[in-house]
Amino acid sequence: MTGEPVRIAVWAPRAGAMEIALGETPQTAPMQTEPGQTEPMQAGAGGWWSWEGNPAAYGEHLDYAFIVDGAQPPLPDPRSAWQPHGVHGPSRHFDTTVFEWTDDDWRGTRSGAGVLGGVVYELHIGTFTPEGTLDAAVEHLDHLVELGVDLVQLLPVAAFPGRWGWGYDGVALYAVHDGYGGPAALQRFVDAAHGKGLGVCLDVVYNHLGPSGNYLSRFGPYFTDRHHTPWGEAVNLDGPDSRTVRDFVIGNATRWMREFHIDALRLDAVHELRDDSDMHLLAELSDAVGRLAAELGRPLELIAESDLNDTVMVTSTALGGLGMTAQWDDDVHHALHTVLTGEIHGYYGDFGGGAQGHEEQDALAVLAKVFTRGFLHDGTFSTFRGGPWGKPVATESFDARRLLGYLQTHDQVGNRALGERITALLPPGRQHIGAALYLLGPFTPMIFAGEEWATSSPWLFFTSFEDADLAEAVRLGRREEFAGHGWAAETIPDPQAVGTRDESVLRWGELHGTGGSMFQWYRDLIALRRKHIDGPTHLADVVIEADETARLVRMQHAGLSVIANLGEEEASFEMAEDPGVELLSSGAVTVEGRQLTLAPDAVVILG
Repeated sequence: MTGEPVRIAVWAPRAGAMEIALGETPQTAPMQTEPGQTEPMQAGAGGWWSWEGNPAAYGEHLDYAFIVDGAQPPLPDPRSAWQPHGVHGPSRHFDTTVFEWTDDDWRGTRSGAGVLGGVVYELHIGTFTPEGTLDAAVEHLDHLVELGVDLVQLLPVAAFPGRWGWGYDGVALYAVHDGYGGPAALQRFVDAAHGKGLGVCLDVVYNHLGPSGNYLSRFGPYFTDRHHTPWGEAVNLDGPDSRTVRDFVIGNATRWMREFHIDALRLDAVHELRDDSDMHLLAELSDAVGRLAAELGRPLELIAESDLNDTVMVTSTALGGLGMTAQWDDDVHHALHTVLTGEIHGYYGDFGGGAQGHEEQDALAVLAKVFTRGFLHDGTFSTFRGGPWGKPVATESFDARRLLGYLQTHDQVGNRALGERITALLPPGRQHIGAALYLLGPFTPMIFAGEEWATSSPWLFFTSFEDADLAEAVRLGRREEFAGHGWAAETIPDPQAVGTRDESVLRWGELHGTGGSMFQWYRDLIALRRKHIDGPTHLADVVIEADETARLVRMQHAGLSVIANLGEEEASFEMAEDPGVELLSSGAVTVEGRQLTLAPDAVVILG
């Protein structure tokens, strides 16, 4: 630790007095601390308090916590960079400027595509390797380069309670989970990725904090009862003192990009960012990121998870939009999933089987609409939501790359009772079809880690809460949720069991064994995409023909034809033009003149 003085500040506008507890004072749960030396903090303007001192005077590391109006125990810093003793323990000072970066010449991904036009790869650090650390993940970056990935999207790394979890219950939003290696490990990961031409996207959660270790309300009005979300009171984005809360969020986002060289952020469930301000938080964030990109001289991008089915999300702020670069499109997933698996329960009902007495739509017809108009629900009635949903897309002018399409995501797999990946639900040939459609379609494709080699490991919901009551509540809640869908309680994996996380770890040994052919298929599809799909894509240019009786589908896009047989019998497809050159195929396919004959689950790509 250097001997340079440091300044530590905290916003506590309602506090009458603030103290800082200094020294290495580990604690693992509330009310279990013996604070070290305490010193008063100085009050400043706007409800800010500060302390300055020499960190070298406090041992190898400067650990500290705050005492608000004399209340015990001391609380971690809301802007803590490091929580080595867990989310209830003291914070640790971390100097982000010490790391020696080697990416000074970094100006974007190796393909130059960034998010738009690139291939995104979603992974969870805790299950990507058996070790579950950022440093261990670095050892597999060459695999992603070989696959053809452009951008690596990490599920949330903000500090959360316990060793294992998905990360969506983070409570220290400025800290990197110590179990993953802490903040220095994230810097090493990003630097290594950039060295291989890979961009890094970080999943961040600003719509709520987790239930354990969330001390923000002890410091100030970070939450408001003006709005409510599925997690309770909303983050205070438009009420009294909301300016500082908005700065807390925007400062967090730009810090990841400036100090950790992150290229993009995926913003979780932005529809739950309740904000009635004249300028929505997302628009303000977009403008702030744009200014930072100009300052740093490299692209910086924002991806929204939105269920609103509205392209205002990705419309420029100058045109009245919210300014995101891209947004997730769950309708793509639902349409593909329904066509490939035949499942029609829950929200899949609208995508192929009809629901609650409403007119049935064939799954292939739904797929055709989604791939040519962006959304199924574009102002139409949603039986799942009980009303009209979404807005139409301007198919001739809208760049469809602003919509992310995928066959799997952490949500869609992990929210199943047994965490079955698509691999467990389909024969390989049918997964080949799904991959061909979305990887060669008009959307920006996203792969969920392990999908590319059809890993046999499930992706289960897991936690490691240390609070026994909370752990039991999560366990019972999971069982009750699926009991309503007919699952016996004893069949639902215990999210608190260590084995639940362990079962979800990717099985890398399969990559060069049973998963080798699937990996080659994905790699070849991505290579075709890179060669044939360049620049903006428009939904109006996509043509889909479907024979609902024979279960044949043909997608034409960017000079490519993807023809697949989703039926149970051999079927023929008569082309009106010369079929062109066979670029890639899976399963038995024969060509006689303009007639193609495909075995069940066969697919061919012509160009």
